[in-house]
Amino acid sequence: MTQKNNSYHKTMREVGPYLGLGTQLAATIVLMLFLGKYLDGYFDIYPILTIAFAIIGGFAGVYNFIITVINLNNKSKNDKK
Repeated sequence: MTQKNNSYHKTMREVGPYLGLGTQLAATIVLMLFLGKYLDGYFDIYPILTIAFAIIGGFAGVYNFIITVINLNNKSKNDKK
């Protein structure tokens, strides 16, 4: 049972950093969308800022996702050396 437990813990340590990436991506897009909607209401120019901030949030989220995955993969490669 100890070997199985060690294998499970090792696997969870390896995949753990990747588990929150989807949530982080979605949260970035949703927060930017709501910020755009709020600013549209404040400046009374709906839907210009909602669309713009949603697109910016999408790009920022995907950029952050890619950079994080690259960094985690580089770290994983360095740990195996």
